[in-house]
Amino acid sequence: MAEQIDDISLKILKILQERARIPNVDVARKVGLAPSAVLERIRKLESQGFIDGYEVRLNPERFSRSLVAFIILGIRKLTDEKAVGRRLAEIPGVQEVHYITGEDSFLIKIRVADNQELGRFIRDEIASINAVVSTRTSVVLSTYKETAKIPIDE
Repeated sequence: MAEQIDDISLKILKILQERARIPNVDVARKVGLAPSAVLERIRKLESQGFIDGYEVRLNPERFSRSLVAFIILGIRKLTDEKAVGRRLAEIPGVQEVHYITGEDSFLIKIRVADNQELGRFIRDEIASINAVVSTRTSVVLSTYKETAKIPIDE
């Protein structure tokens, strides 16, 4: 971390990662500050870029999106990878887009309903991007951990 933050702010961040909707009064009680002081710290952490935002995690099975796949993409040499990355990020169902090292160029994570939708997705969404020259897909059989939490040491 380029900017230093104190132990109380780190505690606040840990609490918010565990339960983003926790009432401000409860956070204040846990860290030993007044609710107004906690609110001020949270706003400061947001403005300094320590907190990017808040989001709700939906149950993918309730939306027929229980199949998770990782797709590794190769793109043509001399292709504008930023443009391809932005294009991939715009596709509904794509949850993550990573520009990676090695022979391949991108690793994406998708959620779809089933194998038929996965096939359609690769054919219609990925293969339709002119810069894409190869794909390799791994289907997730079981997930033991999935999180966006960042370990915070106090």
